[in-house]
Amino acid sequence: MRRFAARFASCGRRFVLPVLGAGVLLAVSALETASARIVVDSAGRRIEIPDRIERIVAAGPPASVLVYVLAPEKLVGWNRKPSPAEAAFLAPAAARLPEIGRITGRGGTANLEVILAAKPDLIVDFASIANTYVSLADRVQEQTGIPYILIDGRFDNTVAAIRMFGDIAGVRERAEQIAAYAENVLREAAHAAQAVPPDKRPRVYLARRPNGLETGGRGSINTEIIERAGGINVADAALGEGGLYDASLEQLLAWNPDTIITVDRKFFETVRTLPGWSQIEAVRRNRVFLSPALPYGWIDFPPLVNRFIGLEWLSGLFFPQDRQSDLAETAAGFYRLFYQVEIDAAAREPLLGPLR
Repeated sequence: MRRFAARFASCGRRFVLPVLGAGVLLAVSALETASARIVVDSAGRRIEIPDRIERIVAAGPPASVLVYVLAPEKLVGWNRKPSPAEAAFLAPAAARLPEIGRITGRGGTANLEVILAAKPDLIVDFASIANTYVSLADRVQEQTGIPYILIDGRFDNTVAAIRMFGDIAGVRERAEQIAAYAENVLREAAHAAQAVPPDKRPRVYLARRPNGLETGGRGSINTEIIERAGGINVADAALGEGGLYDASLEQLLAWNPDTIITVDRKFFETVRTLPGWSQIEAVRRNRVFLSPALPYGWIDFPPLVNRFIGLEWLSGLFFPQDRQSDLAETAAGFYRLFYQVEIDAAAREPLLGPLR
């Protein structure tokens, strides 16, 4: 893969704050900001931040993607070190950054002394702004003296969040470029879906896990891209709104989707041999599709800006009459803009695989 050259400076959640030594706390209390400004985050918190932001810690995976896409030279480390397969689709200097753990999420692994040693100007979380997250942000900020910004991570807020982060981090021009791209994708997907009556749209099932029986109810973060693209989530009526559920084969046979989207490669490779699945219309019509997942998932994993390429893919898949370019061309443009990498012929197979 040939990459663009770039400069680099070097979902209930639980978190246990480590106890900082007295010396560390004294050092934190002695920090002074030569030039500062006040910003208001998505939770309405007034936070004093340095006038120039050069080093950023992402509190969790969604924030890591946001910072990497918009300001990779400011990211000081990863919540989880990218695998070799993932690193192949990231700019080399960023892929080599150290693992520093995650502040948010189940089993938070970040040690605050490690974060302090990284000398960040700012901590950013891009997720929920519920009271649990506000409380965590306040505690971490109090213990470290590092300003901690919460940005609303709902998909409906993504474009505004991109612009908000761009203003905070001092990367307004790039943020506007990404936001404009996202707005265009949303507009075109909505147009394609609205042109087709609901009863003519594909009836879609999201298959997770090797057995394919975990799925998401309508409105869940796992299926909202499918629904945004105009697909009718067959799991909606029986399972209600939101969240992941275990469906039964009997339910699936009753729903009889004409299209299956999966994020599990093993399921994709074995679905035609699984008992009962051959009776489902999507399997009979060979309309089972594996979502790409490098360096981040096109459907979720994490549920953030990486999903805009998923929205483009699904919109073209559901309504091919409106597709303006082939998938390889669309993906190349997205990866060039968002991840700052060029997808050459050698990279297409591990990325697009059976979609080609």
